Amino acid sequence: MQQLLNGVFLGSIYALFAIGFTLVFGILDRLNLAHPAVFAAAAFIGIELVTLGGVSIWLAIPLVAGIGALLGLVIERVAFRPLRGRPDAHFAGLISSIGLAGMIIALLLWRYGPDTRRFPADAFPATTFEVAGARVTLLQVAILAISILLMVGLTWLVARTRLGRAMRAVAENPRAATVLGIDVDRVTATTFALSSALGAVAGALFAMNVNSAQLGMGAAIELKGLAVIIVGGMGSLPGALVGGLLLGLAEVFAVQYIGSSWRDLVAFGMLFLLLVVRPQGLFGSRRVREV
Repeated sequence: MQQLLNGVFLGSIYALFAIGFTLVFGILDRLNLAHPAVFAAAAFIGIELVTLGGVSIWLAIPLVAGIGALLGLVIERVAFRPLRGRPDAHFAGLISSIGLAGMIIALLLWRYGPDTRRFPADAFPATTFEVAGARVTLLQVAILAISILLMVGLTWLVARTRLGRAMRAVAENPRAATVLGIDVDRVTATTFALSSALGAVAGALFAMNVNSAQLGMGAAIELKGLAVIIVGGMGSLPGALVGGLLLGLAEVFAVQYIGSSWRDLVAFGMLFLLLVVRPQGLFGSRRVREV
């Protein structure tokens, strides 16, 4: 039960990161490889807000989300929008986002140095609970609750709101969306902002969960995020949620019963096996969208 709960807590963070990824990759058909840099930047900024700014750790989360949204707007404006008219816009945007990610990491290195940063020891509440014989901290419960609320809220936004309908229209055919009166630039920028805000919150929660932030933490989770959205089904928000939880559980149980060195092998092996059985992903469709 303890390992099951640990896997759920870790998987919820993976899912939150992957949902931010899939919001741009699956819906707007853009692969934003600067997303992991936002994940890392949010962890360092969150720690600085708490340690130097004296901000409560719970107030730091919405502040980090706002900073992540601003970074998302910068990424869309600098790395993607100028390349939109090119015939190779998808590939060019991918390369451009890698370059911008390198710049963000370089700025983090300049500001914070290469050392690992941590939250103050008294930043976390020490409250613990017993659940079916397993020990759960208040922080873990809060991380899970925040992740679920954000994922449910985003799913509702995409499925039920006018902005969500505009996102789906732009994904299907930007030119037709323009004819229908949709401001494509505004919808695209908003999508990037929401995506990066989710990635930023995921980064802050991950740093809280392990109480450390490193410059390479975004790169370490990047492949896992891509694997999660592919296994869950391209563009499927519920699929990203389920895929993230499966990955978290696979890692935790692999460490418990086999060893930490087998963690990635077992986790990615399980994901590859799922793709062999169901190539379109858990919640994906066999239909291919024609451009």
